[in-house]
Amino acid sequence: MSGTSFAPGYPSRGPAFLIGGGECADLILAKDWAATPLGPIDAWPQSLMTATAILLRSPVPIVMLWGDDGVMLYNDAYSKFAGGRHPELLGSNVREGWPEVADFNDNVMKVGLAGETLHYRDQELTLRRHGRPEQVWMDLDYSPVLGEDGEPAGVICFLSDTTERVASERRTAFLLALSDALRPLTTPAEIMRLAATRLGECLEASRVFYAEIAGSLMTVESDHARGVPSIVGRHSLESFGPDLLAAYRAGEPVVVQDVGTDERLSEGARTGLQSRHVGAFVDVVLFEEEAWVGLLAVQSATPRIWTPAEQRLVQEVGERIKPAIERAHAEVKLRELNETLEQQVVERTTELRRYHNIVEATVAPICAFDTEFRLIAFNQAHNDEFRRVNGFDTRIGDIFPDLFIPEQGAAMRSLMSRALAGERFTVVEVFGRPELGTPCWEISYTPLRDGNGQVVGAFHHANDISDRLAAQADLETTQEALRQSQKMEAMGALTGGVAHDFNNLLTPILGSLDMMVRREIGSERERRLIGGALQSAERAKTLVQRLLAFARRQPLQATAVDLEKLVETMVVLIGSTLGPTIEVKLEVVPDLPPVRTDANQLEMALLNLAVNARDAMPNGGELTIRAIRAAVRDGETSGLACGDYVVLGVGDTGIGMDEATRQRAIEPFFSTKGVGKGTGLGLSMVHGLMAQLGGGLTIESTPGLGTSIDLWLPISDTDIVTSDELPVEVSSHSRAAGIALLVEDEELVRATTADMLATLGYDVVEADSAEEAIRLVEEGLCPDLLVTDHLMPGMSGSELTRSLNAVCPEMPVLIVSGYAEADGIDADIPRLTKPFRRDELATCLANLRYKSSV
Repeated sequence: MSGTSFAPGYPSRGPAFLIGGGECADLILAKDWAATPLGPIDAWPQSLMTATAILLRSPVPIVMLWGDDGVMLYNDAYSKFAGGRHPELLGSNVREGWPEVADFNDNVMKVGLAGETLHYRDQELTLRRHGRPEQVWMDLDYSPVLGEDGEPAGVICFLSDTTERVASERRTAFLLALSDALRPLTTPAEIMRLAATRLGECLEASRVFYAEIAGSLMTVESDHARGVPSIVGRHSLESFGPDLLAAYRAGEPVVVQDVGTDERLSEGARTGLQSRHVGAFVDVVLFEEEAWVGLLAVQSATPRIWTPAEQRLVQEVGERIKPAIERAHAEVKLRELNETLEQQVVERTTELRRYHNIVEATVAPICAFDTEFRLIAFNQAHNDEFRRVNGFDTRIGDIFPDLFIPEQGAAMRSLMSRALAGERFTVVEVFGRPELGTPCWEISYTPLRDGNGQVVGAFHHANDISDRLAAQADLETTQEALRQSQKMEAMGALTGGVAHDFNNLLTPILGSLDMMVRREIGSERERRLIGGALQSAERAKTLVQRLLAFARRQPLQATAVDLEKLVETMVVLIGSTLGPTIEVKLEVVPDLPPVRTDANQLEMALLNLAVNARDAMPNGGELTIRAIRAAVRDGETSGLACGDYVVLGVGDTGIGMDEATRQRAIEPFFSTKGVGKGTGLGLSMVHGLMAQLGGGLTIESTPGLGTSIDLWLPISDTDIVTSDELPVEVSSHSRAAGIALLVEDEELVRATTADMLATLGYDVVEADSAEEAIRLVEEGLCPDLLVTDHLMPGMSGSELTRSLNAVCPEMPVLIVSGYAEADGIDADIPRLTKPFRRDELATCLANLRYKSSV
């Protein structure tokens, strides 16, 4: 395909539709398709080749199921999703390729070949991508692909793997449900048993237990065992071996995929574990300062690959079990205290002292209060946290709600009242003085009861979770920004590739229609129809230019431009375009430095912004065009590199945009004008132009007050070329003579261009590759002119130019390209952008002859 570049390893031979298609294109080229229902590749229908070319170039996972058998063709992104099933999947029937979901795919083929579409969001399937079953969640979009007869011949699927997000949501739901289930439990044994059962069922583990550690011994009071014996009892940590103990001291989860091969295990430890039917495990050690206090173990009877999500889940469960067990121990002590105390009124002082001892024994911030909301005990951690956000210490006997600012005090009193009513609960609330910080707290309340079951107070246990919530919010923001960036990048890559191919298609269309108009072919009615077709082709050319601008792949003639002069010459045109109801104001700072831009493209962008502003002022208003010099320092303006710029701004007094619309304004095909009133490519084209020039676009808008759009143009490091330095205009219609060597790999483009050259007086010799052109010269051809495409299979146009310069150093050269890629092209070699008409080609060649003559 003309102008398509490819990286090392991409096909450089075989059918053109595979060129640039990545590793999967290599595999398609190498496969014997005659042995499949698709038949030999050189006999594939055009519809199959076109669809395959599009999916191979997409950066998002795409798979196509062709024919009644659903023969699978996919791209490199999908091959990564397929995992170990690739490359055997390529060319297989979908039912045989994914037998575990055969019924699902049978329905897909049935619906798709009937011409219908299917859309699934977070579809759960169990696949064997790596030799074992694994649950995956995906967004799936299925659409029919039409064959040569216009009927569905296959089904194409756009896939997005949402497993990580869904797994994260389920993990969060599991942890919240576990916390809720643990909250009413009152003994450590109940907490350990419930947590082990829930975690074991979730992970389908053979054995799960939580052990409390004291010294060199760990005690397992209960475990969840499935198909293996229980190991309730006391065990020595020394039997684990020095290497494993060292791993525990590092504080990270210890993950063993295969007990039989893990080198950290001593022979004794390996033998002991295997005797207990342990083939793999994840251990999370919990610390109290420097000392080990607990161990949460999840075990599999056979070797197992523990996913990162499973490892994180085990660690998070461990972090929830530890404080719950500490709380339960405290409550057990309190219950024991309540059961054994006699004459509690008489021994009130002893009771308070014991509350104080229990609170002091807890590391996390905790306090206890009575039915009058008075503090009866608190530990140092509680007092330190209270002082940090309120500025003073608490004291025994303080009315706790009265220590807060009024609105927070009322909220605290309400929470304490719920606890004194006998409710055990956990809430997330904001407390603290604004000048010192107002963190988010996770607060748990546990009522205290006397021997008769009456509530005599409650525990208040608070943890600052601000950092955790902020980190979670930052992660969600980053993930959303990444998704948007990937979407725009994928759309840009696909749009640029499609626009480039349209340039190759439009070149023979535009050239042929132009030739028919010039030769006045047909009757008067037929000439009108041909003229209308030519106008449509020109509109298509403009649309393709906008698509390339959005994709940042339009060919640019970036030079030093006098912005003040450019704006002044555009004001009259803009004023006549906007009409009498809109006043145009010009605010240009004098002595602006030259900017580096493509003058024609910038004029189009300025006119585009002015028309958008007119549409935003249906009842008239004021349009201001301004130009100033500005500098960007580190972090000041998002998306712009540090440096000096000239800012060209267009502001209106129109209806403005809300924030949601402003955020989407530069997206391609997004428009607020309604159907038939624009392509939605205007702002995206301007944004792409600025990015391609190394500048940027910013938007400020307020509903009802108008919109201001600024174009940040880089300052040129070269001077402006004056009119005296420009070449003298040469007639584009002067006849030429001599031999023109035309090199173009697209047959239709080559035929059209050859006809144009012939009408300009040249004897045309055609070549479909650079290699063939070199062979013709070596066999004695002496061309007077070389016209060549740039990006071709094999040798590029610039490489061909350098090769022929050694033989014909004085030969004029014109490079034709439909893409922005100009790598390897010398700056002084003239270029012509596809698609083009005869007069454009004639002008370029006339300038070539003029330069040669001077």
